Amino acid sequence: MKMERRNFLRALGTTGAGIAAFSCADREEAEKLASERAGLDETGLSWGKAPCRYCGTGCGVEVGVRDGRAIAVRGDELSPVNRGLLCVKGYHLPGMLYGSDRLLKPQRRSANGTLSEMSWDDALDLIAEKYQEALDDGGPEAVGVYGSGQWTVFDGYAALKWVKAGMRSNNLDPNARLCMASAAMGFMTQFGSDEPMGCYDDFEAGDDFVLWGNNMAEMHPVLFSRILERKGKSPNVRIVDIGTRRTPTTHYADMYVEIRPGADLALANGILHLLVARDRVAHSFVRDNVVFRRGIEDIDEIGYGCYGDQAEYYTFTDRPNPSSFEELKTFLEDYTPKRVAEISGVPESQIEALATIYGEPNRGTVSTWCMGVNQHTRGTWMNNLLNDLHLLTGKIGRPGANPFSLTGQPSACGTAREVGTFSNRLPADMVVTNAEHRKKAETIWKLPEGTINPKPGYHTMDMFRAFQRGDVKALWVQTTNPWVSLPNLNRYQRKPGDGKFLVVSDIYPTPSTEVADLILPSAAWIEREGVFGNTERRTQQWNKLIDPPGDAREDAWQIIEVAKRMGMGNLFPWPDDAWHEPMFEEYRQFTVGIGKDLASYAQLKEERGLRWPVVDGKETRYRYAAGHDPYVKKATGVHFYKAKAFGEKAAFWLRPYHPPAEVPDDEYPFWLSTGRVLEHWHTGSMTRRVAELHRAVPETYVEMNPADAAELGIRDHQRVKLSSRRGTLELQVLLSGRGQPPKGSLFVPFFDEGHLANVLTLDAMDNISKEPDYKKCAVRVELV
Repeated sequence: MKMERRNFLRALGTTGAGIAAFSCADREEAEKLASERAGLDETGLSWGKAPCRYCGTGCGVEVGVRDGRAIAVRGDELSPVNRGLLCVKGYHLPGMLYGSDRLLKPQRRSANGTLSEMSWDDALDLIAEKYQEALDDGGPEAVGVYGSGQWTVFDGYAALKWVKAGMRSNNLDPNARLCMASAAMGFMTQFGSDEPMGCYDDFEAGDDFVLWGNNMAEMHPVLFSRILERKGKSPNVRIVDIGTRRTPTTHYADMYVEIRPGADLALANGILHLLVARDRVAHSFVRDNVVFRRGIEDIDEIGYGCYGDQAEYYTFTDRPNPSSFEELKTFLEDYTPKRVAEISGVPESQIEALATIYGEPNRGTVSTWCMGVNQHTRGTWMNNLLNDLHLLTGKIGRPGANPFSLTGQPSACGTAREVGTFSNRLPADMVVTNAEHRKKAETIWKLPEGTINPKPGYHTMDMFRAFQRGDVKALWVQTTNPWVSLPNLNRYQRKPGDGKFLVVSDIYPTPSTEVADLILPSAAWIEREGVFGNTERRTQQWNKLIDPPGDAREDAWQIIEVAKRMGMGNLFPWPDDAWHEPMFEEYRQFTVGIGKDLASYAQLKEERGLRWPVVDGKETRYRYAAGHDPYVKKATGVHFYKAKAFGEKAAFWLRPYHPPAEVPDDEYPFWLSTGRVLEHWHTGSMTRRVAELHRAVPETYVEMNPADAAELGIRDHQRVKLSSRRGTLELQVLLSGRGQPPKGSLFVPFFDEGHLANVLTLDAMDNISKEPDYKKCAVRVELV
């Protein structure tokens, strides 16, 4: 199907005008301005650049400001990411700033649940007091901070220093644990360094695009439009959509591969089996660049991370045992097309076709994936297997031939993964368990040797379980909404006077602020200066363009002020009115000279983002690739120079199929998967306050196969009750929506805080990344 990028985006509901106007004090005003959009008066508008606030694509936008308000937005034609186009959320960006219920003042909750306003000084003093009490009573394990892939680099870096250098705790984790941790661990366990080796230029260079559980048409529409443009210019380009349900992406695919939930491990091994059997192996590439490893595979030893509140923490650690290509051949003998078809439901002919695609040496293959692979009880394994497909065939580290993990948040890469706001990490791929890494951080931060705690802290799932138990006594949540987004939500209940202290910083009231003891109003997006890092390693800076409303302040400032009140002001030795650039330049010291080099702050202010490593002012399109990566000195080929543990070669991991933690049975006969929709982003706390987006999809629903509905006597739009072993939820049924699940499967978007999808989901998690599995649990359906 031939379709130009702009027409594709328009078909998804995007305005073709290129500019959307807003001055949204409330929905009434938003609707009025929407009707005036085509005749926008640009008199007196000043335009400033910024990356989009939503997903990890990192589209460039220009924001029009007049009289201190953002009243227009357009795609930035100078941005190499989107080249002037935006998705429907992007064209409505300023509306997320002007909801009528913006948080404007710090508020404290009393014992009877009522809220009262307080000054910033009193609020910051209270946080310092409560955190100091927790430290005195319980030590570093009694405090925690839960951040976000929506944090700017400044927010994450301030939190990192305060928690790890100031309080000597490692109880710092981002919500990226829930979405990108498996991808991060895939890259770390194979290449010794996080984040992709490819870039968005692959979408213009590839011949075959294999999308693993990745509905790009809705979740990354601007990037998908680049693939479609490539296909329009080169009819031999092929798109393969591997999924558990048909989606808008399926309409544009040359082949749709329907797979049973959790069977992707078997399918990937089945493709590897055929590649070896057909001798479609790049033997010289493998010999020169790859080592083989095999970890723990016993399912009883690994488990799934589901346990009671009082049980031990989930601290499974894998062991990288040496392996070989000969052992791989024996290992793969069980993954014949016949057996894989039985496990996965994928016809043998399609398994063979996929092996043909990956095995054709003269065609570039790009694999993309996102939550369908990462939110998985064996998500790291699945990431390993996708990277394995490219290592075995040599389709890696060159234009149009790469494994490419996509991200869902604007700085899940730049802040969570690069700054290192995970419970075991430090900046630039360093970890707290490594003495040399701790020493480097202590040197840059001017700390006494031994300051940084070598024990990893609680990862997200354990942190909230520990907070529920009372082991974590003070917890600060910023820029995220865990009382909507955590799986198995019913286990995280709060009672007045429970002896714990919860701070939530946000821009709107949410279910998370409803259970907070202290609510802080945050500045959002262009109301403060910032830096994000996107999926393709592109670091993007923007200036403050407007003032925040009321007394809202940026998250990094909040953290710094608390640190000062706790006697830790030495960690932030910069002028109160000019700390952004010196903070960034201090952070940048971690990255320079090791293949993670960030551009200088001065250069970022002038550019539309740069892809690291940036050496001598020049960005890098392809990591590890001769002729592209300045750290590769050989004339041709690749050099995985960051993989020190494997002799500077990439690790090919043998990873078996394991069944999901929970499967349908007689009592709960349906599969349930959760995810996003085009119009809303994550928990909907911003997009549901934009009139056009809210009107398009006002509440969540359950997609159901018409054959299942007929058997149960359910009609389109009728309300039903979904029940799992953890909770119940009433929703309307959609039998003819954009998504079309197969018989026996259901899909529920999670953006609607009025209908919490995560009361149903299972909090099983990946054995290595500790990322929970939102894609596979068992439910039943009943008429209301």
